[in-house]
Order: sequence, then structure tokens, then C-alpha cells
Amino acid sequence: MFREMFQKIKKRDFSGNSGLAIKNSSYFFSSNFIGKIGSLIFTIIIARLLMPELFGLYSLTLATIILFATISELGTSKCIIKFVSNAITNKKRGKAKTYFLYFAKIKVFLLFLASFMLIVLAKYLATNYYNKPIYLALLAGSFYIIITGFIGLFETALQSINKFKPSLWKESIFQILRIILIPFLIIYVIKHNFSNEKILFSIITGLTMIYFFISIILFFIMKKEANFLKNKKVNLTKEEEKYSKRFFIFIMASILSGVFLGYIDIFMLGHFVEANFIGFYQAAFSIIGAIYPLIPFSFVLFPIFNKLKGKRLNEGFGKSLKIIMFFSFLFFIGVFIFAPLIIKIIFGNNYLSSIMILRILSCLIFITPITALYMDYFYVIGRPKLITILLITTTILDIFLNYFLITWLLNYSQIMAIIGAGIATILSKIILLICLILFKKKQMQLKGGKTK
Repeated sequence: MFREMFQKIKKRDFSGNSGLAIKNSSYFFSSNFIGKIGSLIFTIIIARLLMPELFGLYSLTLATIILFATISELGTSKCIIKFVSNAITNKKRGKAKTYFLYFAKIKVFLLFLASFMLIVLAKYLATNYYNKPIYLALLAGSFYIIITGFIGLFETALQSINKFKPSLWKESIFQILRIILIPFLIIYVIKHNFSNEKILFSIITGLTMIYFFISIILFFIMKKEANFLKNKKVNLTKEEEKYSKRFFIFIMASILSGVFLGYIDIFMLGHFVEANFIGFYQAAFSIIGAIYPLIPFSFVLFPIFNKLKGKRLNEGFGKSLKIIMFFSFLFFIGVFIFAPLIIKIIFGNNYLSSIMILRILSCLIFITPITALYMDYFYVIGRPKLITILLITTTILDIFLNYFLITWLLNYSQIMAIIGAGIATILSKIILLICLILFKKKQMQLKGGKTK
């Protein structure tokens, strides 16, 4: 398995599905490597500039904005990749354009709806729920949502035709610009004695302007590369239209549940603990976030899995699972063992309270990529309803666990409360993965095959 992969890379043989997977994975890996390393460098710089309290406020603000931004996504990208890539594979480029425009309209509507919702709720969230000075930054986040949403739309159009190289260039330019510009902006506003609220507003506005520049570049790349958009639209059959709508509804519900599953911890901590403890939690989470996406196969293989059926699909899944488990386990062990050294070197002594939470959250490095692969498998075989039910169930469980553990452990200390949030997140993700594994085995048994 590994020998075959390295031989193809050595010979630059990217023919067939395996070659395409390796090629796309190399671009996706490079993009993620640059993105996550850049994000880690950026986080280190601003964490040291802002210090735990202000960094905690920044983390809470960004998490809230991303929560609304992800709600605006609601599975449209997955639908575009699935239906557009299928149509192009079957040489129906006119229908590929029809599918893209259909889901693009939905995405644009959701973008403006999410932006409007954030504007309406910003005052309540900042002054009542969080009781923290982030109102202006949340308002700036409404524009952040729209710009990043269009970037996601342009990227999805390219990825649906297996064009991952533009994402690499996009990520490279973005990381360079924000690492250079935003720290200087922070130094300027701090030097001129801006309030905490205005400092956060300046940071979010600066990030939005950088994304706006990136969106213009990606738009022109999409116009050039996505040739299927030049074809004439072809009307869908009633069955195709019904299936695409049904698929979207289920995946929309699953994405919405997944959003809360990913952000409920920060959302609840923002209400119960002080800003500096959110900073400790986010410092640990940023390290996890910089590592597990470096295992690229789950997302890259989704458009390729769409082309495979039956035995070939299960063989591809089995090989991918072995690779993901191998690298995930190595990263998990490394972070767990060297957590104290990682925190001291990266964030400094002001963030030593992050060590224990980093060790707890390191389990995500092993769990998350495997879970993503299993979920993609069920999306490909046309069972989004199962994913929706599992995500809704585990989200409800996660909310209950977070509330119970945070409020209970808050009686002892705020540091124990953030540890409770970490434990709740891990337990919820483990239960989700176990359910996916069991249903995968059941799926294979029903088909009379062997589980790979």
C-alpha cells in the first residue's frame, strides 16, 4: 500500500483514481500544511501580543462568527462536489452547470441570511449572553461571513473538477498577508490605546479585507478553470431534482448538527468562564487544529469515492482508513507526550494552564480524521439520513455533557470547567465514531461482504 503510493509519486504517475487521489492529496496536504502552520504561527504571534484575556476575547469572537458562517454553508459545498463531479464523470456538463447554479443560489441566500442573523443577535450575545466587549467585532463579522462564503463557493467549483492547486495558492497568499499585516495592525491599535472592543473590531476587519482580496483572485481562477460553467444549462429530470433536494435537506441537517458539535464548547464557555480561560482553551485547540487536518485523505477522496461502486469503493475505503489511522496515531502520541514542551515553546509561561487541556484534546487528532472518512463513505453510498440522525443525537448529547461537566466542575475552579468542556467534546466524538463503525459493519453484512 505505502510502497505503491511512493512509487507513483517517484515516477510522477498520477493516472487512474489512485494517481488522482495522490495528486489531489499532495495539493490538499500542501495547502493544509501551509494553512495550519500559518495559522499556528499567526495564533502564536497574536496570543503573545494580546495576552490570555484579550486572546480569549478574540477566540470567542472568531468562534461565534465561524459558527454563523458554517451555518450559512449548510452542506451546499458537499452537494456541489457530489452532483457536479458525478455529472462531469458521466459527461453531462450541462447538468453539472445546472447543479452548480442551483446550489450556488441556495448558498448565497444562506450567506446573507447568516450575516443578517449575526447583526440582529450581536448586541444580545455580547451584552447579555457572553457579557463581554465583542459587539463591534461581531458586527464586522457579518461582512467576514459573506466574503469567506464566496471564497468557499469558488473553491468548491474548482474542487468538484479535481482542481486543488488554486486552493494551495489561495492559502499561501492568505497566510503570508495575515502574518505580516495583522500583527502590525495590533501593535498600532494597542500603541494608540484603543479599547479592547475596538482592537477586536480592527482585527476582524483586517482579516475581512485580506479575504476580500483573495476572493477576487479565486473568482477569476474559477472563471478560467471551471469550463463546465460555459456549457448551456440542461434541465434536471423530476427524479434528479427530487433526489438532489432530498440529499440537500438531510446533509443540511447533518451540517447544522455538526456545527454545534464542533463549537458548543466555546459557545458555553463564553457564558460561564472569564476570557483568559477561554484563551487557555483556544491555545490548546489551535495546536490540535494545526495538526489533524494534515491528514488529508478524507476530504480529498470524497469526489473520487463518488466514482467508485461496490467492491472498489470498499477497497478504497479500507486502504484510506489504514493510512489515516497510522498517521493519526503517530500525531496523537507525539502531542500527548510532549504537551508541556509544546505549550512552553509555542505560547510561553503565560499559557501553562493549557497543558492538561491539550493532552485531553489530543484524542481529537486520532478520532476526527477517521470519523470524517466514515461520514464521507455514507454520503457517497447515498445515506445522508443516517449521518443526520447520528449527528443530531450526538449534538444533543454533547450539549448535555458540556452543560453538566462545565457547571459541575465550575464549583471547583474555572480551569476544571474548561477541562470538563474538553472531556465532553471527546466523549461525544467517540460515541459518534463508534456508531459509524457499527453501521458500516451492518452495511457490509447486509450486502454479504466483508468489512474492510
